[in-house]
Amino acid sequence: MADSRLKIRDAVESIKPFDVLEKKHKEDVLEWIDSGSPLFRISKPDNPPKHLVSYFVLYDPQAQSLMLIDHIKAGLWLPTGGHVDIDEDPRDTVVREAEEELKINADFGTIFGDDPFFVTVTETRNAGVHTDVSLWYIIKGSLDAGLDFDTGEMNGVRWQTTEEILKSNIDELDPHMHRFTNKMKEFN
Repeated sequence: MADSRLKIRDAVESIKPFDVLEKKHKEDVLEWIDSGSPLFRISKPDNPPKHLVSYFVLYDPQAQSLMLIDHIKAGLWLPTGGHVDIDEDPRDTVVREAEEELKINADFGTIFGDDPFFVTVTETRNAGVHTDVSLWYIIKGSLDAGLDFDTGEMNGVRWQTTEEILKSNIDELDPHMHRFTNKMKEFN
């Protein structure tokens, strides 16, 4: 097994499932990795039809708030992130995407650590329907910090408390956002 595949497998293996669905997703992802199937997107939007994504949720621990982006293509409020490049460590994807999309340095200095916190397997809703295998990381942010976001990918950003997110209509969010937020609350 290639080094990058082993690193990704170890990262997924480190995730402690929150619920039955995350346990099922984790098992699916480990089986997918072990199958030898391609893990990385080769060409947009859906080649191969199942590929790896790194999400990162900017978290302000003092305000107990998370930042979401109004993603142009998805038409949803999502965490920031992007596709993992070929043979890239998904954590390095977070570092790269934080710089590209928000012009910030990824600070993993939260109580949640450097490893992915959550894993999901989601069929996309837009053109080029495919399956995103998403590793969710949490990085430190601040409501008071100005963000220079990428207007080519997002219409805007908003900070919400965990309670505000849980009261939001799930149809306007990533379909797993409520579960992620509940997991954060339980582990925080």
